[in-house]
Amino acid sequence: MKQSLTFIPTMREVPADADIKSHQLLLRAGFIRQTASGVYSYLPLAQKVLTKIQQIVREEMNKAGAAELLMPALQQAELWQESGRWYSYGPELMRLRDRHDREFALGATHEEVITSIVRDEIKSYKRLPLSLYQIQSKFRDEKRPRFGLLRGREFIMKDAYSFHSSFESLDQVYEKMFTAYSNIFSRCKLNYRAVIADSGAMGGKDTHEFMVLSDVGEDTIAYSDSSNYAANIEMAPVHMTYEKPTGSAEDLEKVDTPEMKSIDEVCHFLSVDKKNCLKSLLFKVDEKFVLILVRGDHEVNDIKVKNLFEADIVELASADETKQITGVIPGYVGPVNLPESVEIVADHAVLAIANGVCGANEEHTHYKGVNLDRDANISQFADLRFIQEGDPSPDGTGTIQFARGIEVGHVFKLGTRYSEAMNASFLDENGRSQPLIMGCYGIGVSRTLSAVVEQYNDENGIVWPADLAPYDVHIIPINMKQDAQRNLGEELYAEFLDAGLDPLIDDRQERAGVKFADSDLIGIPVRITVGKRADEGIVEVKVRTTRETQECDRSEVLSVIKNILNK
Repeated sequence: MKQSLTFIPTMREVPADADIKSHQLLLRAGFIRQTASGVYSYLPLAQKVLTKIQQIVREEMNKAGAAELLMPALQQAELWQESGRWYSYGPELMRLRDRHDREFALGATHEEVITSIVRDEIKSYKRLPLSLYQIQSKFRDEKRPRFGLLRGREFIMKDAYSFHSSFESLDQVYEKMFTAYSNIFSRCKLNYRAVIADSGAMGGKDTHEFMVLSDVGEDTIAYSDSSNYAANIEMAPVHMTYEKPTGSAEDLEKVDTPEMKSIDEVCHFLSVDKKNCLKSLLFKVDEKFVLILVRGDHEVNDIKVKNLFEADIVELASADETKQITGVIPGYVGPVNLPESVEIVADHAVLAIANGVCGANEEHTHYKGVNLDRDANISQFADLRFIQEGDPSPDGTGTIQFARGIEVGHVFKLGTRYSEAMNASFLDENGRSQPLIMGCYGIGVSRTLSAVVEQYNDENGIVWPADLAPYDVHIIPINMKQDAQRNLGEELYAEFLDAGLDPLIDDRQERAGVKFADSDLIGIPVRITVGKRADEGIVEVKVRTTRETQECDRSEVLSVIKNILNK
């Protein structure tokens, strides 16, 4: 492609509203432009990279035995009402009405649509398993779009769905998809981890996220420093044993703690360690109020609370709800003398607290000398806290460390969550009707593009891995008005095309400094500079990753380029 004929609107300055490196570079290098908050146009360079990522995805999905289709982005509300998600998905689902006042949603995901298609066509176990996928734009009305392509309201996604007659079959395809995803992200040259995750609004159990390691990641990964164990921090179990300290139990004593609501304030005021304080938080679990107790230096993991109660919705009670139920504002709530209607559940670490401190359910007041086996009615103990750095790894090898990650892929075992709700069934070997068993597998294609840029850049611009770069080689005749430079540049351009390479030639009437700056910014793997020695047939070859340069005779250039690109 001749650079004068394509559209690469580079920018010298860093956009003020771009907070992370990938967002800055994709804007500056002319890959994307924002059309609305969280909505971007993919310009020619980005489109070429997206096409390469999509090709990798297609190759690996086809190898895993999945067939490609394309479903509508506009989805009937009735399908979402069948699954129950029309009411539970939340404000992220973009809803609209047509001229006949019928309700629709813009596809945030396609479980309902694919289930409706398959239930109408698949009636026998003989046609199972079946795996289908698509690559399509998705829509989610994010409350606060940010970080460019990493958190948008419209984005490109590959979503796949598998249908089975048995859970053994689901397990087999899940493993194939897991392998396919590992291959995809490895071929994209990403430094990633597959981590145990929560299924969230998707439903189902047994799920992994594929996380690209990055300091700007919105998720925290808990991983072992001595094994391959990795999990989203929400899902990492805590495997520790706790023993109650020996010694006599003190009398329960009520003490004044004026304006002291936080754990830090109370511990400082009473000169006690946070490990001997009880943090008491009132949660609304579906329609039931539950008091969760954790140690003062720990944090409640609401996902673990949700899983313990097998609840649909778990949220921290509001200040008004807390006062209505307990008679006191948050900060002074405790398990002693709490109304019997409120169930009390405690984290295992609370077992080690003796003669502790907790809220007294009176404003500006706390209890000292608290011993829960005597002073409160705990219904059960469970793992309810977030794992911390330094805790033992759940797999028994090493200790836990934290890293930040960008989620680029997610695989789920949905089971019969959607098929039962939507009456999608098949006849088994005995002629009995059974609900279809499902799996679901998603990749953020546009997010993957951004994640690659997060990991591959330097102070001058993007440094694309060769297999994803928008072009293979960037030819830069320094002065297009100079016949020898122009002619040699065009000869190399034609030769590269004939050899099956994808070259970009900068045929613009621009200064050399502008051309070099744009080339570094765009990040094409190899740059050919055609300069003063063009009349001798000598050019300079520069590798973008290493910045190494060498002079080459025109007859050697093609073999040198192929060697660099491994083509």
